[in-house]
Amino acid sequence: MSGMVGGIGTMALSSLLGTVPTLPSKVKRIIYLFQSGGPSQMDLFDHKPSLYELRDTDLPDSIRHGQRFTGMTAAQDRFPVVPTLFNFARHGESQAWVSDLLPYTAKIVDDLCFIRTMKTEAINHDPAITFFQTGFQLAGRPSIGSWLSYGLGSENEDLPAFIALISGTGGQPLYDRLWGSGFLPTKYQGVKFRSTKDPVLYLSNPEGVDAQTRRKMIDDVAKLNEMRFKDFGDPEIQTRIAQYEMAYRMQFSVPELTNVDSEPEHVFDLYGEDSRKPGTYAYNCLLARRMSERGVRFVQLFHRGWDQHTKLPKDIRTQCMDTDQASSALITDLKQRGMLDDTLVIWGGEFGRTVYCQGQLTPEDYGRDHHPRCFTIWMAGGGVKPGFTYGTTDDFSYNIIDKPVYVHDLHATILHQLGIDHTQLTYKFQGRHYRLTDVHGNVVHGILT
Repeated sequence: MSGMVGGIGTMALSSLLGTVPTLPSKVKRIIYLFQSGGPSQMDLFDHKPSLYELRDTDLPDSIRHGQRFTGMTAAQDRFPVVPTLFNFARHGESQAWVSDLLPYTAKIVDDLCFIRTMKTEAINHDPAITFFQTGFQLAGRPSIGSWLSYGLGSENEDLPAFIALISGTGGQPLYDRLWGSGFLPTKYQGVKFRSTKDPVLYLSNPEGVDAQTRRKMIDDVAKLNEMRFKDFGDPEIQTRIAQYEMAYRMQFSVPELTNVDSEPEHVFDLYGEDSRKPGTYAYNCLLARRMSERGVRFVQLFHRGWDQHTKLPKDIRTQCMDTDQASSALITDLKQRGMLDDTLVIWGGEFGRTVYCQGQLTPEDYGRDHHPRCFTIWMAGGGVKPGFTYGTTDDFSYNIIDKPVYVHDLHATILHQLGIDHTQLTYKFQGRHYRLTDVHGNVVHGILT
């Protein structure tokens, strides 16, 4: 590379350095397995055997407490209670309850920390998923991965600090702003990897352009951008220079990263046959492990299809078949490689589902509406208590009895494990200092070792 590249490279490498003082940390990296659409907690993790005797009875007003319905069920004549069709059993030394939909997850419960008492204020998908990703229900704020990139920088100069992976079909759309940088400089935004052709747009050289010509073009554009920066001082110009440099380095790092054919056969056996197929959840889980090995700070998987307003028994089986083995394999793989202790893995959606049936209730079929007041997620590694269940819900999985965990609390806890005081990670925008947790959030010490 030319001498010009050295200067630009030094400037680009400044993005590897963190911007906030850190506390002692237990985590180097995050893998967030986001289950888009709202998995049904009472069909997966929150066992409520007393509901079998209440099947097809109306949800008591004393349980609802006047809580709002969505527009999809508000006009129903009644709200019949529907217990799960699936069997539950206790597993592991921790004796955690897991339904038979998740046989692979059942095998690793002693590595998991279940939070049964997640709670959010949003009742519809777009504000709810935006809230989980940005700490605010309206669009425009930086995503959690962008905050981490801004606060801690990157561990690898050849790959982005924050990568998003998409799988699943149907359900709600996933917008690029969910991994965007909001009002932070754009160098902190997530990079979405695609499942077809180039994993990242324009990674390959255009037809007729060789590597030497591409290098010279980048150097010449950088000189023009530096001249522009001297005239206007806009930091986004420096961001653009750094992004061109990163794109050039990714031409070499990304093909090696995404070539999972180099994995031994026993790894594919662990993750399942789908892990050979780009675009599947299993492939993305395997890719997330490879990214984490190479120093990617924050990997976010988005898997669509959990929005089961109708035909839940049929559709949730499909979702679990697509995700169960690979989620379990990721934990097992990280543990075998000695990476689980300093990797925090999170599994969960934007809200849960209602105990009452949406639409027609039959002996074999039912649906469930959105329910933000209590639902289950799990975490593993990274200093959270293994084989532990936190919080209690009522007999209808409708309200939290004790130990609620709000979205801001979850964010504060994630940052804490990374060594960041969530009240100190701020950015001044339009005259105000903003943070991921806004003016809220408490670290959930009860789930930490």
